[in-house]
Amino acid sequence: MITVIPDISLVYQMINFFVLLFMLNLVLYKPIRKVLLERKAKVESLEDGVERASADLDSQKDSYKSGLKEARSKGLKEKEIFVAAASKEELEIIDQINKKAQANLAQIKEQVASETEQARKALEGEVEAYAKAIGEKILGRAF
Repeated sequence: MITVIPDISLVYQMINFFVLLFMLNLVLYKPIRKVLLERKAKVESLEDGVERASADLDSQKDSYKSGLKEARSKGLKEKEIFVAAASKEELEIIDQINKKAQANLAQIKEQVASETEQARKALEGEVEAYAKAIGEKILGRAF
């Protein structure tokens, strides 16, 4: 069996360990922890930014959808107004065309009636001559 006799080297080793621990803490551990904390803070701030951007995006989507819905309803209302105006104008045009057609029909009836009257008057003057000619032909003699 090995026996260890404590001497001054144990104290030196302990001092060396604590100095090494202090130096490592000063040179290695603290800067690494600082970098890790900075990285964690940066990630958290980025996550907050992402959450804010996501919330902002959601509100913009809702705003866009409501604006689109409002624009559609406004467009439909304007379309209905235009359709109603077009229907009214169409009825007015059809009414004007009907009135013109009625006026033209009345004018044509008057013209036909006057032409018929003129033909009747012309034929009444010639009826006697035609009757005489027909009678001569039927009877075979001249008057």
